[in-house]
Amino acid sequence: MNGNDDAVRLCSVTRRYGAGDGAVTALDDVSLTFPRGTFTAVMGPSGSGKSTLLQCAAGLDRPTSGSVVVGGTELTGLSERRLTLLRRERVGFVFQAFNLLPSLTAAQNVALPLRLSGRRPPRGRVREALRQVGLADRARHRPTELSGGQQQRVALARALITRPEVLFADEPTGALDSRTGREVLALLRGMVDDTGQTVVMVTHDPVAASCADRVVFLADGHVHGDLAAPAAATIATHLTGLEALRS
Repeated sequence: MNGNDDAVRLCSVTRRYGAGDGAVTALDDVSLTFPRGTFTAVMGPSGSGKSTLLQCAAGLDRPTSGSVVVGGTELTGLSERRLTLLRRERVGFVFQAFNLLPSLTAAQNVALPLRLSGRRPPRGRVREALRQVGLADRARHRPTELSGGQQQRVALARALITRPEVLFADEPTGALDSRTGREVLALLRGMVDDTGQTVVMVTHDPVAASCADRVVFLADGHVHGDLAAPAAATIATHLTGLEALRS
């Protein structure tokens, strides 16, 4: 694939925290591409750099060195203001903690990214985003009136309201029971298949990762291979091998 087919491209990305003897290298010379219209899961042992990879790829954190390109835009040299605008308009985020505002209804939470960018959210667009995640009848409910799975789906609708080029998800099913988790994963899979959305998801769950087109493995800040459309058992075996490397 050429670079134009990449939603996100990381080239020799290194991220260090701290300085001197106390410095920690979370990512070490990582190069990866996430093609448009694909679903990629990122896995690895605890402390392998998964969340740091996601944050650098999404423009939430700046690499110490290397470059990150989102939809043809190089992030490295952008000012904080331009980086904020890019994240707001072209990138979606879903986290394990739903991060919904408790005083707002589902519809108001979904509309928030548009309001923050100074745009009046078209009512039909908010309704459509909630319909997409199966919550058209819950628009007026506040987070405390929704189940965990429903709250995660509101968070998903909020991430999609700006029609982002890429959706990043950090353990999106981590706080959900297995049945509800499967529903959220089916939604993510459907967005890739039906609308060509690009999804990059960090997960520790081999069953969740098996919903993806590709699984990328990290260990100690390095990429340790990837698998195309693997079964959950194959993923679990690969993870066990990575854990063994560290012991």
